[in-house]
Amino acid sequence: MRNFSLAIASVAIVFAAGAASAQEVGDPAAGEKVFNKCKACHAVGEGAKNKIGPELNGIVGDKPGADRGGYKFSKPFQDWSADKTSWNQELLSTWLADPRGTVKGTKMAFAGIKKPDELTNVIAYLATFDESGATQDPAEALKAAAAK
Repeated sequence: MRNFSLAIASVAIVFAAGAASAQEVGDPAAGEKVFNKCKACHAVGEGAKNKIGPELNGIVGDKPGADRGGYKFSKPFQDWSADKTSWNQELLSTWLADPRGTVKGTKMAFAGIKKPDELTNVIAYLATFDESGATQDPAEALKAAAAK
């Protein structure tokens, strides 16, 4: 009976971990609404171009500070991003919650997204776009970004 209980507990832990991972992906549809806060400066989707800030197609998994169609990042941002390998969920959450607190002297004037669910959802929304602006599975994009 003890082995059976141990097996049931192990299965429960695996399912709980899977549920937590699924929750971390967020809701891209809700994230699209959150992205309205970003639209004045950023674009995503087919035909997206740089505005005041860079276009964000394929940002999830990309190296921070990588070429975004000729966008000129500030020197403080370039210095901060030099040792970063990938815009993953953790790094995007830190950045989007407080850009000016994360990188002193950044050009990004946005105050940040304070609600954790809004952060998770907007990151899921961004993860739906590949480099060309076509849609992709956000869970797979976030998983690949985490592996970098």
